[in-house]
Amino acid sequence: MKNILLIGGSYGIGLAIAKELQNKNNLFIASRSNDNLSDVNATHISFDAITDTIDTLLLPTVIDGLVYCPGSINLRPFKGLKPEVFETDLQLNFISLVKVIQSVLPNLLAAEQASIVMFSSVAATMGMPFHTSVAASKGAIEGFAKALAAEYAPKIRVNVIAPSLTDTPLADKFLNNETKQEKSAERHPLKRVGKPEDNAQMACFLLSDKSSWITGQIFHVDGGMSTLLLNG
Repeated sequence: MKNILLIGGSYGIGLAIAKELQNKNNLFIASRSNDNLSDVNATHISFDAITDTIDTLLLPTVIDGLVYCPGSINLRPFKGLKPEVFETDLQLNFISLVKVIQSVLPNLLAAEQASIVMFSSVAATMGMPFHTSVAASKGAIEGFAKALAAEYAPKIRVNVIAPSLTDTPLADKFLNNETKQEKSAERHPLKRVGKPEDNAQMACFLLSDKSSWITGQIFHVDGGMSTLLLNG
């Protein structure tokens, strides 16, 4: 069985990944709370991505897979965004990710071939109004992932999932009524918003041996938004 470390697995996409992984892996979930994890077969570690350094003594010496899920959706007009907002988003989405990877790098290198999965956003590829802060922090992830993949190949594979709007607690204010849901669905060629399971299945594939010849890639799990034009 593989040892998998999931950063942020109590809600949304992280929880969906945990449910997919729990039966065939030794799963370690590092998150601020263990809400929703009572039925998940995993070892929970109390961890705040912004303020904490992960305690590697609580982890196995070999980590086969790492998934970093914490993120933000900060959509506001650029003129109203203070630099501090960009700093906060960058800290959560990117800087904390870097700190986690550096902390557990020896554990990852101890594996035969480890896999790191990160999350970006369709906004890092498409120019979308009111997305300057999230696009900046997620864009940093995509560039970082490619450079990290090149540096640590073939020992560590590094890939990124870039979703569009997904029905999670983080996106609730954008999907909290039927009208918003319908409008969001219509913006996507596949005519629905994402489900946590859509991204969880991709993450599990990228952690598995079935993806052992894949690294340095950005996977757009976005209902076709980033590449397809809508009719009309």
